[in-house]
Amino acid sequence: MTSILSATSSLRIGGLASGIDTDSIIKELMKAQRIPLDRLHQEKQILEWQQEDYRAIYDSLRAFRDRVFNMKLQATYLAKKASSSNEAAVTATANPTATPGTYTVTVTQLATGVSKVSQDALPDEYNNETKTIKTLAEQFGITGTISFELQGSNSKDNEFTKFEFETGKDTIYDVVKKINDANLGITASYDSNLNRFILATTSTGAAAKIVVGNDSHNFLSSPDGSKNNYLKLLLKGDGGIYTDRNLSYYNTGQDAEFDLNIGDATVQNYTSPTNTPTVAGITLNLKQADPNNPVTITVSNDTDAVFNAIKDFVNAYNEIIDKINGKLTEPRYRDYLPLTDEQREQLSDEQEKKWEEKARSGLLRGDSLLESVVSRMRATMSAIVPGLAAGYDTLADVGITTLSYEERGKLYIDEARLKDALQKDPDGVMNLFTKSAENYAEKGIAMRLYDDVNSAMALISARAGTSSSYSTADSSAIGRQIAAMNERISTMEERLRQLEDRYWRQFTAMEQAIQQMNAQSAWLAMQLGMGQGR
Repeated sequence: MTSILSATSSLRIGGLASGIDTDSIIKELMKAQRIPLDRLHQEKQILEWQQEDYRAIYDSLRAFRDRVFNMKLQATYLAKKASSSNEAAVTATANPTATPGTYTVTVTQLATGVSKVSQDALPDEYNNETKTIKTLAEQFGITGTISFELQGSNSKDNEFTKFEFETGKDTIYDVVKKINDANLGITASYDSNLNRFILATTSTGAAAKIVVGNDSHNFLSSPDGSKNNYLKLLLKGDGGIYTDRNLSYYNTGQDAEFDLNIGDATVQNYTSPTNTPTVAGITLNLKQADPNNPVTITVSNDTDAVFNAIKDFVNAYNEIIDKINGKLTEPRYRDYLPLTDEQREQLSDEQEKKWEEKARSGLLRGDSLLESVVSRMRATMSAIVPGLAAGYDTLADVGITTLSYEERGKLYIDEARLKDALQKDPDGVMNLFTKSAENYAEKGIAMRLYDDVNSAMALISARAGTSSSYSTADSSAIGRQIAAMNERISTMEERLRQLEDRYWRQFTAMEQAIQQMNAQSAWLAMQLGMGQGR
């Protein structure tokens, strides 16, 4: 007879003959066998969490390095400020290169661009009956093809750009778009509320220009330079400039003009294409032209800006130190291992979150690499910078000190003392931070600290990679560990799959044997029953 269990060994059929819950038995057997695999997954998870913690510190160090870099620059300590006697007319900002002193500015002319607006309202461009935008023919009563040429400050080699429009198809908005798309240094717009067309240059100064040529239908311009054109624009005619085309309409802006008195010297007739020229390290913002009323600009050292830069730097240093020290002293809960999938199913989301917080805690506690990073940075901040004037060769000399040892290097600022140092000897404070030298031990505090941070980032990158890495299994030390662990996990999972298949083959063979025995027993009982019937 044919048995329903006469299947291949890979077929999984359990309990049909024996009544045994084969599936549950094998699951329990495999659960015990999977314990080493679960431990591997937990170890891998711990490595990944450590890697994330290292990379977070790396990112913080990278941000801190930018702050340290600014403290390396002498420009940070040479900050200047400028005040104006008439801010309605001229304001100013002083660059680090500006010389402290009093300057006098006399503005005779402001820089302007070119702006041309329709002097009268144009015919409405919107058809209320059809609810559509009118064509040029409908709006202006013009027919056929119109064309004109434009030249702006962006035009190469003073070339003209030709524009053509089909009046029966194109609208005033097509005119606007094509002019703007040409990128000539000229912008066009149409005010539908006032029914005005506007042409304007994108820049100011004498080089800013709107030049119209070969205007076949006087669409933009008119021979007498009046508004007797379709767009009612007032454009200046300057005949004879372009002899190879029809009369051109040449419209330019103007440069700013001003005089500047520096001490006993007066430099006259400064020109600038913008109203924000920079002269002698001072950036002026010219607002009004009034040659009869000079404006006084006073430039002085901005000790407040330098003080704030140092204060922000110290705060940033304390933040990075606190972050690293927090990881070094974070409590470790060794009984809280990463959860397995089965354990997660037994917990609520809140329970899972709290468990993971404890499992992740303290993974970098007492870490030797981070201890060395903090120790080196602390040593730098308390170091003496050789070769500097007495009283300005340590941070403590200018009021930046540590207090309690338990605070693990946190810095405090005596604000009055630091401000006093900046007032008495700003160069001394600058040299304390920015002194340059070939030898590390002779560098200024910021120069040395910048090297410290770069070294720390290199060490962390070698240990755990960076956040820019595409995977956890990179070429870093932890990345290689994770890669090796992935291989072990893959090998163990394959072995467990084979073991589970073997269990199923064994139970399937048992079910087949029991089925055969049951069949034989039934056949034998049937034979015995027939013999008794005779």
